[in-house]
Amino acid sequence: MNATADPRFEAENLYREDVYTDRRVGTIRVLTPVTPDGATDAARVTLYVGQISVMTPMGTLPISYEIEARTLAEAVARFADGAKKAMEETMRELQQMRREAASSIVIPEPGAVPPAGGGGRIRMP
Repeated sequence: MNATADPRFEAENLYREDVYTDRRVGTIRVLTPVTPDGATDAARVTLYVGQISVMTPMGTLPISYEIEARTLAEAVARFADGAKKAMEETMRELQQMRREAASSIVIPEPGAVPPAGGGGRIRMP
């Protein structure tokens, strides 16, 4: 669904968000499912999302990843492992994107005619 085309909230998919931080490494967002009246929805699971920021030559890169946990204490204990995995995956994706950008070859369209005289500045005598 395109949010700009249909900006209505999905009442059956509401979450309350709490953010916890150590003010050093990152944050853990706790997404608690709620009913449309704001009561906790025990029929759905609580989600834990870790967030870190990595400095790159292009600036700060925010990285978010889901933490498999049932409690905040478990999420805190699993934060570092999840962060390492998320950083490794992000770095692999960035390297792949760099390789693809570096190896991109410009192929002329079928039937394209080169400019008269070769098009370059070097002229053969």
